Amino acid sequence: MACTKIAVIGCGFFAPNHLHAWNELSGAKLIAVCDIDENKVAAAAAHYSVPGAFTDAAEMLAVAKPDLVDIVTTMDSHRMLVELCAANGIPVIVQKPFGPTPSDCAAMVQACRDADVMLMVHENFRHQHPMRQVKAVLDAGTIGQAVWGRVSFRTGYDVKAGQPYLFNEERFIVLDLGIHLLDLARFFFGEVKSLYSRHARIDSRVKGEDMATMMLGHASGATSIVDCTYESRQLPDLFPQTLVTIEGTKGAMDLKSDFRLSISTGGTCRTEDVSSPLRAWTSQPWHVTQDSVYHTQTRALAAFAGGYEPETSGSDNLKSYALIEAAYRSAKSGECVRL
Repeated sequence: MACTKIAVIGCGFFAPNHLHAWNELSGAKLIAVCDIDENKVAAAAAHYSVPGAFTDAAEMLAVAKPDLVDIVTTMDSHRMLVELCAANGIPVIVQKPFGPTPSDCAAMVQACRDADVMLMVHENFRHQHPMRQVKAVLDAGTIGQAVWGRVSFRTGYDVKAGQPYLFNEERFIVLDLGIHLLDLARFFFGEVKSLYSRHARIDSRVKGEDMATMMLGHASGATSIVDCTYESRQLPDLFPQTLVTIEGTKGAMDLKSDFRLSISTGGTCRTEDVSSPLRAWTSQPWHVTQDSVYHTQTRALAAFAGGYEPETSGSDNLKSYALIEAAYRSAKSGECVRL
């Protein structure tokens, strides 16, 4: 079977996870990398044994002729790169946040729709192994209909050290991290009808908010709380674990620290280990995130090969992005936003 030829644009902070995963995936062949920084792209090509190294994306598409492009750059460049790929008839995976504005996101969806090419957002949290296990329990009906839940990511880990541009983001944690958690809330509880949000800035060095708590009203009737901060002082620090609690009509489950999933039903409680397996290139504490990249790209490759829309398509991500916009509107007005 012929391998899908993959090109990666962006060789920065998070790109090594993408490059490792593509090299591990059978059915994929990494043929080119691109970055405006000559040193970064040369280092990536050498380290990951990639034959093509480019500093210009248009040249890379013309010369390398990839079947699928994986964009791992900051969001301000996403629209230009996605539209470039669409104009060349090449399917795309793009990192989150999808784009800086709703209009940018909608334009990327439309460009790929007009070109009839796949567009997938690399929304990897819902592809984490622990989150798939939580969803499997929900889908099996083990705890009945979900009525209340909490999705929480609280850490003091210095994410800004590796990504200093975050200091200057006027919309910070909700857009950078909250998008993952809000997408998980949709994944677990369904679409959202109302949202109330409170934000705070704890670190005076950042321009945007670094703590947020959101309450969501879902069309299913469920209520969920989504909370996140990069300024937690709790020890042990659980980075990069997401904690999930869900109560249903027949029972409850609680994804605790160290990826222990407790399921209470029928008057009994059992606990399962739902941690992600370590791969040759993953390491703690990052392994849950690194492993999710592999599974995100596995599902992207399957959607591309099968000719169907991926789970985290561009059009699906517009619904998660709408919750970001609602959160900022609510925090500014102090009122609940109806969607």
